[in-house]
Amino acid sequence: MLTVFIDFKSPAAYLALQPTCALAQRHDLTIDWRPFRSVERDIPKLGKEETVGESHRRVRAAALRRQAVKYAHHQGIDLKFPQQPGATDLALGVLATWSGDPLPFINAAFKAYWEDHANLDDPKIVTSLLHSLGHADAINPETVAQALEAALEAADEIGIVGAPGYLIDDQIFVGREHLPWIEDIVIQNRAAPA
Repeated sequence: MLTVFIDFKSPAAYLALQPTCALAQRHDLTIDWRPFRSVERDIPKLGKEETVGESHRRVRAAALRRQAVKYAHHQGIDLKFPQQPGATDLALGVLATWSGDPLPFINAAFKAYWEDHANLDDPKIVTSLLHSLGHADAINPETVAQALEAALEAADEIGIVGAPGYLIDDQIFVGREHLPWIEDIVIQNRAAPA
């Protein structure tokens, strides 16, 4: 079992989706998808008198964004950052309450956020996503909000600090760059005598 923590507004989580699913498919792994509220910031504006720290944050944020766009292009994804990072709490709450395979919803939510810059905290938009997947149930915002808060508390207790976050064999990894290491753990576990 591989537990993966995601936020639909996290470009790193979006870019980790395909490689994570490929890893799971290669090794016939079950993924337990869980919500995590990440903090995404826009690129700071250039100030008239910028401190070294402010300059560093602005340059680093722009470099990280360019790097994400390059990785997305490599995956065949046209990554378009929204003007301002949007909210995703309602969709994350739906993920927290999901029963069955959530991957179709995860794919639809990532696509809606990154292609359409949809507000995934808007009940109409999230309901529309659910209907497009054949789910006719109405969203109870209070129920999904409570489920999200419980899921976030559980993630905090485990020690998850970012998205994508991975938990395997009581080991925590943050970032898709750790997928080769995670795959090594899977291979070692399969090779170990029962």
